[in-house]
Amino acid sequence: MSSETLSQNDIDRLLGGGGGVRLTPHSAAALDVQVYDWRRPHRVSKERLRTLEAMYERLVKNLENWLVSRVRGQIEIRLQSVEQFSFGEFTLSLPTPCSSFIFDIEGTGQKGVIDVGPEFSNFLIDRLFGGAGLGSTLTRSLTPIERMAVRSVADRTVSLLQEIWQDHVPMDINISAFESSPEILQVVNREDPVLVANLEITAGGATSLLLLCLPFSVLDKFFTSSGQQRLAQLITNEQEREITRQRSEASLRATKVPLTARLPEFQLSMRDIARLEVGSVVPTGIPRDARVIVRAGSQERFIGHPGRVAGNLAIRILDAVPSASSAPETRINKL
Repeated sequence: MSSETLSQNDIDRLLGGGGGVRLTPHSAAALDVQVYDWRRPHRVSKERLRTLEAMYERLVKNLENWLVSRVRGQIEIRLQSVEQFSFGEFTLSLPTPCSSFIFDIEGTGQKGVIDVGPEFSNFLIDRLFGGAGLGSTLTRSLTPIERMAVRSVADRTVSLLQEIWQDHVPMDINISAFESSPEILQVVNREDPVLVANLEITAGGATSLLLLCLPFSVLDKFFTSSGQQRLAQLITNEQEREITRQRSEASLRATKVPLTARLPEFQLSMRDIARLEVGSVVPTGIPRDARVIVRAGSQERFIGHPGRVAGNLAIRILDAVPSASSAPETRINKL
């Protein structure tokens, strides 16, 4: 072996950064390798995913409570996942025939899909028409009457879907069509990304899925809102605070507070008080330059000097009354 030839151990050390473990075909297959599509990058971050899961968990809870009261039976709904797919991948996951309700998102020109699994469709139809909900799973398309029975659940789901998105992307959703063939189902291009929520429903001893599909083009505001939107919100809040401050200041300045002046205390004998009548002059014994206390409402606020201005009584403010908090502290030293 020449000096320029590297052994397998040398190659492993170079590739592994030292004593790395060599991957065999069996160990490589055991790794969780995910395909990344550069044409359709994933747009659901971990932070957004947690928000989505919390939103759809709320939908699941409300829908479960409504269904229990509707069919008078035991139903459990669990959120399996909220994921991004292409619309083509979504249609491939649907059974044949399917029970897909197409809804319009008003004002956007976009559509979405609610697909009710065959097992759950059969349970609803059997239960709402008086059965025990234990019939065999349907392998055909729903009849118009059966479709109306299942649509009641789709209508309720649409209402809850609007509710959970109201704070993020307000939508006005209305069911407009029904499709039983996944190949014909077309609401967006097959390559367009969609957000799919998978709800697992257990009812009548069977497990089924309820799929909620929304196009990403409608949810751009939710996925693109980041620091810029939060900054805009902060700016808006600052502007609102400034407007509120100005209004409060204007209201405060327009508020009228009664001002009263109080002379220093003096004493009169009961004889002098008994002689008082209209027009009497009361001798106070207070010097002309005595200070008076000016009250704003019920609080002593200023020290002033009485006088006259243009023939009217007036008070010149000389100083503010010291507050209790500004009074010097008195310390008591313990021996």
